[in-house]
Amino acid sequence: MIRQEVNEIASLLSCAHLQDEKRNMSRYTIYSLLDWVYGGVDPKFEGNGGPECAAFLSFNQRLGESIVIILASAIEIVIALRKIQQCKELKEMTKAVCEHKKEESFGKNLLLVALCLTFGVELGFKFATKTLIYLLNPCHVVTMVQIFLLACPPGRLATIVFRMQVHMLNGALLALLFPVVNTRLLPFEMEVYYVQHIMLYVVTVYLLRKGGVYTAEPLGDFSWALLSSGLLFFYHFTFLQTLGLVTEVNLNNMLCPAVSDPFYGPWYRVWATGHQTALTLLHGKILTGLFHCAVPSYQYLLDGVRLRTKKID
Repeated sequence: MIRQEVNEIASLLSCAHLQDEKRNMSRYTIYSLLDWVYGGVDPKFEGNGGPECAAFLSFNQRLGESIVIILASAIEIVIALRKIQQCKELKEMTKAVCEHKKEESFGKNLLLVALCLTFGVELGFKFATKTLIYLLNPCHVVTMVQIFLLACPPGRLATIVFRMQVHMLNGALLALLFPVVNTRLLPFEMEVYYVQHIMLYVVTVYLLRKGGVYTAEPLGDFSWALLSSGLLFFYHFTFLQTLGLVTEVNLNNMLCPAVSDPFYGPWYRVWATGHQTALTLLHGKILTGLFHCAVPSYQYLLDGVRLRTKKID
């Protein structure tokens, strides 16, 4: 009896020890994962994050701004979706194109490989610096969207995604005009930064040139630009801001302004709401307008060169 009781106690102790080991292993796994996600974010770099960056705005100001902008973005999304649902142009265009699907071009596949390689190198830098959390920034998200566009077959979904991402390229423009590269210390990390943001424009212009389902809406139709604006602000002030406050990482400058922000100050987010709304509504329209103006000029020059070569022959 005594031996039996001793064995039972020993088995219970061994089970408890195994459970403790499992808990310690699970904790280690979680901590290791979090370390890969944002363990390399150094708060010593200005605008990178940390307690001072998280406390840049008061709680009341941050809450008030968030409530107003989230409500405004939700209204923008609802209004835009209602206008898009009433539009017959999208249904007719995608139906006509889907009936005459073309084979995948060599240029599209080549661009897909180039974009995947560029994003893959950037992903490698994020693993090396333990800053995977920055992949949630809008420019990286738009890069993944463009990879999807280049890989997916033509159809209604491709048209919807393409039209939205055209009006989300304002972030790439700001990244090129006001680059934040003070934390990019690895070899070629800064060069990949510029290549990736330039590639966002290259892919968009290529798909516009390809046409078909990759056709922008009429210049007078601002419903897609309004939808993109609402989605971007909703994404920033709900997901990015919440995650940034929890981790104290300054995701796309939702906690404190960037070092290169011309509106640096306590009201930088209010200023950003104004100029980014205007930029989102106009940038995509200007881009597509310039493209439609440039294509006839390019075709005219190309025809002129061909005509001259024929005369010489």
